[in-house]
Amino acid sequence: MDGHSESNPSIASRFGLAWTCFWRILGQPAFAGQVARAIAAPAPAPAPAPAPPPPPASAPAPALPPERVNAAGLLVLSLLQREGRLVDFLQENVASFSDAEVGAAARVVHAGCKKVLVEYFTVEPILKEAEGASVILPAGFDAGRIRITGNVAGQPPFRGALKHHGWVASAVRLPSVSENLDPRVLAPAEVEL
Repeated sequence: MDGHSESNPSIASRFGLAWTCFWRILGQPAFAGQVARAIAAPAPAPAPAPAPPPPPASAPAPALPPERVNAAGLLVLSLLQREGRLVDFLQENVASFSDAEVGAAARVVHAGCKKVLVEYFTVEPILKEAEGASVILPAGFDAGRIRITGNVAGQPPFRGALKHHGWVASAVRLPSVSENLDPRVLAPAEVEL
């Protein structure tokens, strides 16, 4: 061996190889065809440089407990409880109450819950027409904002009667949930001394 690798033979080795190929091409038609095809084939692309090693993966952030993931929803429920006693009302078995008692409780719940809605949210109707009005839903209407019911057949535009105008929250003004508070506590227990 002359110290060069087979992939990069020396000039002397290449001369010897060319001389051998010359005589084989002249004497062996099949070999000549192989050489012709090899010469006509595109040169192989250079091997891509190895990709740099990926940066060391940082430890994944610990998964938040469900009460932290859902803290905003729990906050809304606690606000509705604080101002309107909604959880108390819904946990109560009102079947044994008179209509007057349910109506009186509903007024308190309604007033308190409406206060929360007005203070923390801006809600607007999705469709401005009055309920019962005839509306036309064009092709491409937003199915996330408008649900069609009844005998649905064919393609839009659809004509129908507005049964409910829907609601969309155009603004939300919820306070942030403190990390020091347990968001699962919707209303603390009260003990009078």
